[in-house]
Amino acid sequence: MRKERIILYVAITILISVFALMHVYAQEDVFVVEDSAFKDNRQRPPALFPHDEHNEKARIEECSVCHHVYQDGKRLPEESSEGQECSECHKLKRQDNVRPLMKAYHDMCRGCHQKRKVEAKKLGPVTCGECHPRKTEIAKGLMED
Repeated sequence: MRKERIILYVAITILISVFALMHVYAQEDVFVVEDSAFKDNRQRPPALFPHDEHNEKARIEECSVCHHVYQDGKRLPEESSEGQECSECHKLKRQDNVRPLMKAYHDMCRGCHQKRKVEAKKLGPVTCGECHPRKTEIAKGLMED
């Protein structure tokens, strides 16, 4: 009888643990699109970006589609700038004929979303508030950093 109770308690504990962990593993990977170059220049909080969900819906398989590398004015499709801040190449103000940082971000995201609209595909966010929500608790915390 005692052995059965121990087994029952262990089984219940395992079930409770599994259900508790399911919530953690089911959460979507939402990244904060942040760049240290904007640290003192923010008018809005950084964009919140569901990276994996976005790439799956947009059918983006290659990292270099967004994390691009250019050499001598030509995009190197086999190269990826993943893990680098965009400001390593794009400065706050235009330099050496390279798009300024904010324009580079906006052209990358909004430009693609607007292109999809022209192609009559599902449109992603294109307005400031859709990517940079001011009034959420998350946004408040990001602005304080």
